[in-house]
Amino acid sequence: MTTALLSRPVAADADAALVERLQAGEEDAFVELVARYQAPLLRLAEATVGSRAVAQEVTQETWLAVMRGVHRFEGRSSFKTWLFHILLNRARTAAGKEQRAGRPEDPVTERFDASGAWAEPPEPWADRAEDRLVAAELATKVKALLPRLPEVQRQVVVLRDVEGLPAAEVCRLLELSDGNQRVLLHRGRARLRSLLTEEVAP
Repeated sequence: MTTALLSRPVAADADAALVERLQAGEEDAFVELVARYQAPLLRLAEATVGSRAVAQEVTQETWLAVMRGVHRFEGRSSFKTWLFHILLNRARTAAGKEQRAGRPEDPVTERFDASGAWAEPPEPWADRAEDRLVAAELATKVKALLPRLPEVQRQVVVLRDVEGLPAAEVCRLLELSDGNQRVLLHRGRARLRSLLTEEVAP
């Protein structure tokens, strides 16, 4: 727990250093930021738009926006929060266009690829897993069930349990009250638990 808490400021400091280098025109800094955040951006984009192909387009647009706007980044929020905010704006626009175009609802066939896999299953399953093999199997089942959550629940679960953002940042990103965020997280986790129980039932 202590290690996890200490790692967040370190990561934020590393991001700040990369942003400063990028603002100074160092292309290598951009490459490092893409390597660090490409998979999280794809996860969040897919959780918002529901399509891997559209999520990839949204992610590319997000990186283009970062390149165009990084000189205006003043560090009032963490770079990660700023980056996710840009992506969510573009993902919502893309999702609206898809709906207006009359895209039919797909059965749940899209899945996160290896680069977007969950490192650990969300609690409480991680605490109850008897060994790493069981935990890995549960994590695979959980990530496959994520698309079955309503959109905002899915976004909250991804941001809190996958990306590890604190509640306050999630509230700002999704424009939710703290109470609403907690309800959505609780319902999302409960729905995943229920779906998982159905999956593993004999």
